[in-house]
Amino acid sequence: MQLKLFVLPLKNLAEAEVEMNVFLRSHRVLAVKKEFVPDGENSFWTFCVEYLDAATAGPPPLGGKPPKVDYKEVLKPEEFEVFSRLREWRKGVAEKEGVPVYVVLSNEQLAGMVRQRVTTQAGLQAIEGVGPARVEKYGAALLERLVFNPVPG
Repeated sequence: MQLKLFVLPLKNLAEAEVEMNVFLRSHRVLAVKKEFVPDGENSFWTFCVEYLDAATAGPPPLGGKPPKVDYKEVLKPEEFEVFSRLREWRKGVAEKEGVPVYVVLSNEQLAGMVRQRVTTQAGLQAIEGVGPARVEKYGAALLERLVFNPVPG
């Protein structure tokens, strides 16, 4: 069992809300405790999510498959562009190695790299399931593709 804490400020709620919803859809949640903290314009909600990690989650829920995440919906447009670039790269690597794409890296791992805007090998290793061997094997190629174009404004 694992715990994850989310803080959703009433100001700029949308981004934190999206992050929490992505997490909830992609994990087996056991319980959620919530509390509202009133502090005028700095008020916020806290959510403590108790969940099973992949190693202890047991069989996937309903129908045998984990819930699908629509990354185009949950990532910002500039993030989805980078995510798509990483998926294309992963597809090529998987074909060369003769393995399924998820053996190289999962969609959730790629999305985590994008959401956290990873720029270093240490950042790659901070992604769950990405250890030293994967960083050594794929790190340079991943970091080369983890480049965000500035948002026009």
